[in-house]
This record gives sequence, structure tokens and C-alpha cells, in this order.
Amino acid sequence: MPLPKAELHLHIEGTLEPELAFALAARNEVALPYADTDELREAYRFEDLQSFLNLYYELMAVLRTERDFEDLADAYLARAAAQGVRHAEIFFDPQAHIARGVAMGTVVEGLWRALARSEDTYGVSTQLIMCFLRDESAESARETLEAAKPYLDRIVGVGLDSAEVGHPPAKFREVYQAAAGLGLRRVAHAGEEGPPSYIVEALDVLGVERVDHGLRCMEDEALVERLVRERVPLTLCPLSNVRLRAVDALADHPLPAMLDAGLLCTVNSDDPAYFGGYAGDNFDAVRSTLGLGEERLRELARNSFLASFLEHDEERRARYLAEVEAYEFG
Repeated sequence: MPLPKAELHLHIEGTLEPELAFALAARNEVALPYADTDELREAYRFEDLQSFLNLYYELMAVLRTERDFEDLADAYLARAAAQGVRHAEIFFDPQAHIARGVAMGTVVEGLWRALARSEDTYGVSTQLIMCFLRDESAESARETLEAAKPYLDRIVGVGLDSAEVGHPPAKFREVYQAAAGLGLRRVAHAGEEGPPSYIVEALDVLGVERVDHGLRCMEDEALVERLVRERVPLTLCPLSNVRLRAVDALADHPLPAMLDAGLLCTVNSDDPAYFGGYAGDNFDAVRSTLGLGEERLRELARNSFLASFLEHDEERRARYLAEVEAYEFG
């Protein structure tokens, strides 16, 4: 049985495995520019974040109907459960779908079909976080928030993702203020490729409660001290960082130093179909390559539940934390 954990940094579109991509392409009569799954997997060799995003958006063309989004989420939940995920806070990118003529309702209702039965089917509780694309305009983000209003009973928060460099968090000040006014939780990608100042902006301008990635905080000692003092969670994605060249090799990852500094770090999979592993695979990788011992792994699992948006259900959080403490490593 794998170590129980929460996954807090997971893009549902990034769970589209080649086999499912071809199945959905056939269902929807979408032509993919790849002969087969092997050729598609060869395309998963990225030089940086932008080269990944190009393929990521290209493959989204196969997602057309509620059933497609339901199948996508269901496939992820099955894999996540098998790797010990007990709670998942799942990102989705509505602008990328709306731009293709797929309505907000199609995306949310399709995902919700799978999420609504996830606990009964897989033993995984779920929450949904709507992300704004930072390389789109602030006006587009505001329109997206407006389009989401009929579905806010199913959306717990907002996030900020896509190409980071050149798109500082402050660009989205107003839409984050509006989201806060609607009672939505706030997270944002910052400090993956962007500088530590983007993390500061995300905290001070957007009012985020969690920083997605955030590994470049280690370049700013004062920022590290602040993150430790304020107990701001960081949702790290080690295998993603290697695939996108944020670090040269997993052995170079700053996770051990970040934990030693007292940062509230979590380990997640980001876009696992593209980056070579789901949540449990990331835990296995940092255990074997970074030499993290059992208590460090338990700390990461504990952090994942402490950093989750489960304040409305402290009994559930306590139950998950008890599972972590009772876990016996093989």
C-alpha cells in the first residue's frame, strides 16, 4: 500500500496519456499529427516550459464533450488512487477550451461527473481549482471568472498558470480581488521559471494562500524566512522540474535544502502524462535519488494534507493525517 498523500498541483489536461489521446481523437474524428502512441511519446522531449505548452495545447483538441472530460478525470483518479492519493485538488484551464469553442459548462459538468463519484469509486476526495492563463489578457481572465459564476458550487478556488516569464502576477490583481470577493481560495504558479520577485508579488498583490512551484525562493534568503514564518505552502513538482529544465537533474533538486530550511513543501506531479510520473512516482523518485528517509517522506505527506483546502472538513483532514502517522514503510 503506498504512503497516503494529497495532490495539490495537478493539471487535469496534463494527465492526457497518449493512448487516451488517440482514443478521443478517433471518437471525435480529430486528426493528430502523429502516426501512433510511440511517435507521440517521442514528442515528450521538452527543452523548456514553452516547448511543453505547445504540445499540451495541441493535444487538447481531442477534448470536445462532457464525456471526454469525464473520461480524462476518471483515468487520472484511478491512477492517483493506485499511488496513494487520498485527496486531490485539481486544476483545469477553461480559457484553452473556450478558445476552441468548448463551453465552460461542458468542461465543468464533464469533470464533475467523475469527481462526484470519486470518493465512492476510488476513495479519493476532490476539489476543483480554475486556472487563468497568464499569457492571456487580464480582461480574458475576468471574462472567464464571469463565465464560471454558475458553477462556483463546484469550484473551490482560482489559480494562475501557463508561460510565466514576462507575465508577472500583478497583471491579474483585479480578477484575484474579484475572486476573493466571491469567497474563492487563491493560488498561483510563481518561481518556477520566473524570479523570486514573482513569488512576492503573488503573495502581496494576489493574496495567494499557496505558491505553486516556488523553488526559486531559495535565491532570496529574506523570502525563504518569510515563507517559513508565514507557513506558506509550496507545491513542488520534482519530475516536472527536470523535464522542463528548471533543474538539470533530479539529484540537483533543492527539495532537501528547502525542507532543511523549514519550508512547508509538498510533492506533486504537475502534468504526469508528459513528465514521466504521477504523485507516487514523484515520491519514489525523491526517495531514491535525493535520499529522503522515511520521516522526511512522512513529513511531505503530512504537509500535503496540512496545505490542502480542507478547512471545511477538519474531521476528514484529521483522518488523513492519522493514516500518514500510522503508515508502515515496506
